[in-house]
Amino acid sequence: MSALSLRQPATILFCFGAWFFTGCNGKPADPKSEAPPPAVVQPDADVNLVHVDHPDQFTVVPATSYQATSTLQVTGTVNPDISRTIPVISIASGRVLEVHARIGDYVKKGQLLMDVQSTDVSGAFSQYLKAVNDERLTQVQLDRAKLLNEKGAIPNSQVEIAQNAEDDAKAALAASEEQLRVLGVDKNHPAAIVKVYAPASGYIIAQNVTNAGAAGVTYSGSSNAFTIADLSHVWIICDVYENDLPDVHLGQKADIRLTAYPDRVLTGVISDIGAVLDPQIRTAKVRIQVENPNTLMRVGMFATATIHGKTLQTRAQVPASAVLHLHDRDWVYVPAGDGKFRRIPVQGGSMLPGNMQEILSGINAGQQVVSNALALQNTADQ
Repeated sequence: MSALSLRQPATILFCFGAWFFTGCNGKPADPKSEAPPPAVVQPDADVNLVHVDHPDQFTVVPATSYQATSTLQVTGTVNPDISRTIPVISIASGRVLEVHARIGDYVKKGQLLMDVQSTDVSGAFSQYLKAVNDERLTQVQLDRAKLLNEKGAIPNSQVEIAQNAEDDAKAALAASEEQLRVLGVDKNHPAAIVKVYAPASGYIIAQNVTNAGAAGVTYSGSSNAFTIADLSHVWIICDVYENDLPDVHLGQKADIRLTAYPDRVLTGVISDIGAVLDPQIRTAKVRIQVENPNTLMRVGMFATATIHGKTLQTRAQVPASAVLHLHDRDWVYVPAGDGKFRRIPVQGGSMLPGNMQEILSGINAGQQVVSNALALQNTADQ
């Protein structure tokens, strides 16, 4: 057999093997191989600057403008309304035997708050008994004077003197009875224990007495045993800087947001602007009257007040998805050229209709921003 005849089968086998391993002549194409490569982010030396191989994958939209009233944002704390705060005073001074309520409790009008053992009761009851005896004696003397006058034994002047003594005795008796009533003592069932009741319904926000402590209006004890506050209305006391005072007026409305409940917005009205500035930080105290539904606001809570003015201002707005909330701050991505995007801080405002968000500062209307900041941030983190 010749060498030429041996080469022909080897050549055929080589071509078949090449076709089998290379997948030529009709093998279907892989769709994954035709898809664009994933975006690759190259971190720059600046942590707020990222480089993207395919920047066209991230949609860029311009910030638009809209007209809004001027606003001023200040911080403050929740305080009780002084006009709705009532002190609880024990008229009788003495030693506290038992306290029936504690600070933070809600009490109703007429509820027993504490028992006070007082020597004032014994002294007042002694005066009452003396007044009763004096009135009884003067009444007897008046009756005798009238009888003698009818018989012609004494002149009318003697009857008038007896009548005057009787009137004075009745006045002294009435005063002693009132003294017992003020002390909370029943004249028919006297006791050395004085019971102090709540004069109004509300929350106890201050307590100055304890068991075995002193109570009363004298120097032996605290003048206010408790302080009860009606917290259905509260005050937000805010600090407003001197240069912002021209924009604050009585009767202006303000939106109140609490740190504890950031999703709740309450409405208040400015009821007072302090006449004296703090000499250290140059701020004035501004009082905002707010309704407190279901006692949502508690005394001492931090609050942020947005005071609305009447002057129209032009502000920027962007899609809400363009704002990135990171590290307790708001950010947006803006194009930086050559496939780069820069993350810049902004001050986000309130949410607007159409899934838009107000931008108070950081960018201007017409400036380009990435419409989905979270997608770009997630790509940068990978």
